[in-house]
Amino acid sequence: MTPVQYGLVALTAYLIGSFSFGIVISSTKGRDIRQEGSKSSGATNVTRVLGISYGVMTFLGDFIKAATALGAGALIAGHDGALVASVFVVIGHNWPIYYGFKGGKGIVCSVAVVLLLYPLEGILASLAAIGVIWLSRYVSLGSLTYLIVSAVILMLTRGPVPHGLWAVILLALGIFQHRSNIQRLVRGKENKFSLKRPQSPGVNTPG
Repeated sequence: MTPVQYGLVALTAYLIGSFSFGIVISSTKGRDIRQEGSKSSGATNVTRVLGISYGVMTFLGDFIKAATALGAGALIAGHDGALVASVFVVIGHNWPIYYGFKGGKGIVCSVAVVLLLYPLEGILASLAAIGVIWLSRYVSLGSLTYLIVSAVILMLTRGPVPHGLWAVILLALGIFQHRSNIQRLVRGKENKFSLKRPQSPGVNTPG
C-alpha cells in the first residue's frame, strides 16, 4: 500500500463517515439530535429521542455507510485498504467535518466493519454484546463489550498485526467516545435503555 493509496483511502473513508444519518433524520423532524438525549448522533440516541423506527433507519444508514467506505478502501488498496478505511470511517462518524466535528460514538460503524471483514469473530462479539445488553439494559456496556470481545478474539485467532492492532484501535476510539458513559457506569448512574415513548424536545438523558 503506497502513501498515495493510504492518503486516498483515509480521506475517502473519512468523508463518507462524516455523513450523519442521525443528524439528517432528526432534521426532518425539525430537531437536532445533538442537542437532545445524550447529544450523540448515533442510533441509540435517535431511538431514545425519536423512537425505534427512526433508530432503525439510523442504524441501517450507518451500517451501509461503513460498508461503502470499507468497499472503497478494498477497491483502492485491497485488504489493507479495507482496514485503513474501516478506521477512518469511524473517525469520520465520530468527528464529522460537515457538522462541526460533533458526531456519534462509532459503534454501529465498528460493528459493521468487524462483521464484514471477520464474520465469525463479529458474530461471537455480537452475541456477547447482546447478552450484556439483555441482562443489564446498558447499551454503552454492550457496545464496549462488543469492541473488547472482538479485539481479544482477533488478537488470539488472527494475530497481533495487523488484525489485532486494528481491533485495538477501534476499541480505543470506542472507549474514548464512551468515557462519560464509563464514568456513569462506575457511579451507577448510567441511563438504562428502554423502548418507551419518544421524549419531548428539550428533554435530556445521560445515556
